[in-house]
Amino acid sequence: MTIMFSLRRRFKLARIHLSNTVLKASPPAILIAGYLGLIVTGTLLLKLQIATPKAIGWLDALFTATSAVTVTGLVVLDTGADFTVFGQIVIALLIQAGGLGFMTFSILTAMSMGKRIGIKHQLLALEALNQTSLSKIWEVAFAVFYFAFSIEAAGIVLLTLLWSTDHGWSQALYEAFFYTISAFNNAGFALSADSLTRYAFNLPVNLVVSALFIIGGLGFVVLLDLWQIRGWKKLQIYSKAMIGSTVIINLLAWLLVWLFERNNPGTIGSLPLADQLTAAWFQAVTPRTAGFNALPVEALSDSTTLMTLLLMFIGGGSLSTASGIKLGTFIVIFMSIYAFLGRRDEVTLMHRSISQNTVMKAFAISVISLALVFAGTLLLSVLQQAPLIDILFEVVSALGTVGLSRGLTGELSVAGQWLIMVLMFVGRLGPLTFVYVIATPRQRRIKYPGVDIQVG
Repeated sequence: MTIMFSLRRRFKLARIHLSNTVLKASPPAILIAGYLGLIVTGTLLLKLQIATPKAIGWLDALFTATSAVTVTGLVVLDTGADFTVFGQIVIALLIQAGGLGFMTFSILTAMSMGKRIGIKHQLLALEALNQTSLSKIWEVAFAVFYFAFSIEAAGIVLLTLLWSTDHGWSQALYEAFFYTISAFNNAGFALSADSLTRYAFNLPVNLVVSALFIIGGLGFVVLLDLWQIRGWKKLQIYSKAMIGSTVIINLLAWLLVWLFERNNPGTIGSLPLADQLTAAWFQAVTPRTAGFNALPVEALSDSTTLMTLLLMFIGGGSLSTASGIKLGTFIVIFMSIYAFLGRRDEVTLMHRSISQNTVMKAFAISVISLALVFAGTLLLSVLQQAPLIDILFEVVSALGTVGLSRGLTGELSVAGQWLIMVLMFVGRLGPLTFVYVIATPRQRRIKYPGVDIQVG
């Protein structure tokens, strides 16, 4: 009895100590720990004999797990050939967990058990779900799962129907399951080494897959707003900005890719107009973190490559399965520059004022991301013998968790793989979240006198 009481007391003290330790940790630190836990778990599962037809190294398993959890899609192994069905399902589940975010799982688990989460965990949820209001946490967390599984179910059904005649029902269903999860979560993992190039001119497949990653990249707040309002005029300003900007960017990119590649014999130069437009559409919309490719990336013209770099850097919407600096950040920066050039005191969007804090945050995210791109490119150029454009492309793709590559991923050295894994991890968390772990933000109560600094 005494022994049981002692063990129970020690367990209680250990639990209290662990709880206090967690509460003392900052929300970004807990987020990082959560994603690292997913990566470690995925690495261990992918190292099992049942996961691969032949043994793979620890580094290859770690790289694959990191790429899956960060929904990037850069691979050092052939997913279809070097992993069994078990290994491929593990990768798909890691993509799903990384795409939806482990905090969403935690919140809904607590909800299903009827538990209330404390202020510290609510702050963590705000960080994970990129929200500013505690009252919306539960609503958004539930919406994430509802929309994700509903849209994925529709994608699986449509792709199964499209592929059933070529592969048979069972194989079509399995491939539809894998590609739907990979597409909706903007991961870019494929079961063939050439990604989706075999479907480059298949319009129905292109439309379904591109619809999945475009919807996933819009963000769940936008989807929730559309579901509740179901009318353009009453939508939130953010939703209107995201939808409008996505349409404009995708259509403009589609036109430019076709113009840049229409005379390129290595891509679409020798194809009829209908096939040119189909392939150009997919290649134009995939860089904003989807990671699939319908055309050989290394054969793209310099103009298309440069535009792809910009699209990868911008990324998708907040609280989406996409990464990058986020389209909302890009919009705020664009409107800030427009306001400055117009000599306006306020930054506005659709007749609404954008707060100074939001403007500063947008510029901070962009500058930190650019600094990471420069540092990553510099380091990888030291570690890897390759053309500078290939190195820059790899770094931007990793930081934006896109997954497109000009063929460098499979040739990375050990040090190069570690660098790319760090960039993928930072890109998925977001540069500000990563910086907040190093330097926890504190509000200053001291105000200093102003000073004029000459710039420009």
